[in-house]
Amino acid sequence: MDDEQCYRACSSRDGRFDGWFYMGVTSTEIYCRPSCPAVKPKRENARFYPSAAAAQAAGFRACKRCRPDTSPGSPEWDVRADVVGRAMRLIADGVVDREGVGGLAARLGYSDRQLNRLLMAEVGAGPLALARARRAQTARVLLETSDLQIAQVAFAAGFASVRQFNDTVREVFGRTPSEVRGRAGVRGGEPGEIRLRLPYRTPIALEHTLGFLGVRAVPGVEEFVDGAYRRVLSLPHGTGVVELSPGPSWVWCRLVLGDLRDLGAAVQRCRRLLDLDADPLAVDEALASGGLARLVQAVPGMRSPGHVDPDELAVRAVLGQQVSVAGARTIAGRLTALYGKPLAAPQDGLTHAFPTAAALADADPADLPMPNARKKALFALTGALASGAVRLDSGVDRPAAEAALLALPGIGPWTASYIRLRALGDPDVFLPTDLGVKHALARLDPLAADPQLWSPWRSYALHHLWASLSAAPTAPAKEVA
Repeated sequence: MDDEQCYRACSSRDGRFDGWFYMGVTSTEIYCRPSCPAVKPKRENARFYPSAAAAQAAGFRACKRCRPDTSPGSPEWDVRADVVGRAMRLIADGVVDREGVGGLAARLGYSDRQLNRLLMAEVGAGPLALARARRAQTARVLLETSDLQIAQVAFAAGFASVRQFNDTVREVFGRTPSEVRGRAGVRGGEPGEIRLRLPYRTPIALEHTLGFLGVRAVPGVEEFVDGAYRRVLSLPHGTGVVELSPGPSWVWCRLVLGDLRDLGAAVQRCRRLLDLDADPLAVDEALASGGLARLVQAVPGMRSPGHVDPDELAVRAVLGQQVSVAGARTIAGRLTALYGKPLAAPQDGLTHAFPTAAALADADPADLPMPNARKKALFALTGALASGAVRLDSGVDRPAAEAALLALPGIGPWTASYIRLRALGDPDVFLPTDLGVKHALARLDPLAADPQLWSPWRSYALHHLWASLSAAPTAPAKEVA
């Protein structure tokens, strides 16, 4: 979009563009999301930026009315598989805070200078500025949802000093940390809880997505009760528990974290899990015009669920080869009880973190209730994940990761593609050999059932096809390799 198109979108307060770009107003020195209800500025006073970090770097403060830093993320970074898209996903997961710019560049195979130049050209801000914007948003969440002392908030959000924290909050939000806290609404009720709202673009088939996850919930790690999905999170600094449930126009997220430094990573992983940064109107329009209008009408706003732990998803994909969803859950639950890390404070049915790849790589073969060929595949996968020979983090090159998986014994095209679909969040994956997909395609008009017409959103078409198999869209279907 050029500046004139951006201005027209802002003049119409079009919420579809929230997160795609931001408008800075030179007369007030604030920046807003496109749907901000405030009176729109004159055209000569409007400037447009591809990221909140770029607007902040240009000297604009976040609008107190529309809170642009809390808008859904740009769907562009979920779709793009180039180095900029991979970098944006890693920065959102907190890699710069944990490993520095050098660590981020090394993961991507670029020098610090090359990476900075690419990000400046594409999003108007370098990795440090993007990480700073992320820390500021985490700080605001902690100020508004917890009773932590100001110094605790500063270090939990990833700042190196309280002074740096104070300066950043004043610069980004135009208020001191105490003022941000003083204007906050009701905070979390239980000690140690953080309650927040996760925004998304409408429409959204949220109940369907939560049900999809609930059907596949591993005992001890996940549960689905009264429409709420709960699970244990394995995070960079410790474990946590999250509960996700529908809100009036957002997703309610309740977090209990062992280390508050994991807040930003936990939120981002929950967003990926529910695919909350997707652009549902673009997806639905493309699929409807490609012959899936009836399915789109039945479930508008379909999401393609990701995962909070790519290694866990890969292991579960191997466990699910040639067995039903229920059978895979049972096996995963047994392995969790044997090799998962017990929670210090279990919560209802949540008792363990899912076993790490290293723990499963050293498992006793007698504890694996599966054919020898699948045991061999599981040990090959977990060994490769534990050693780093195969990486599945959010910044990997998707085709390269899939090729590395296919090189392992017992990992076929279905398994590798399913891992790419959910662990790597690829929006354009199709599983032509899946039994459920074959049955669903047989019900469609042969002239319309051309998966190539659904690109680059074939992952969403895949979920529509699975949902079409039953009036109850969350009913388990047999998955085959």
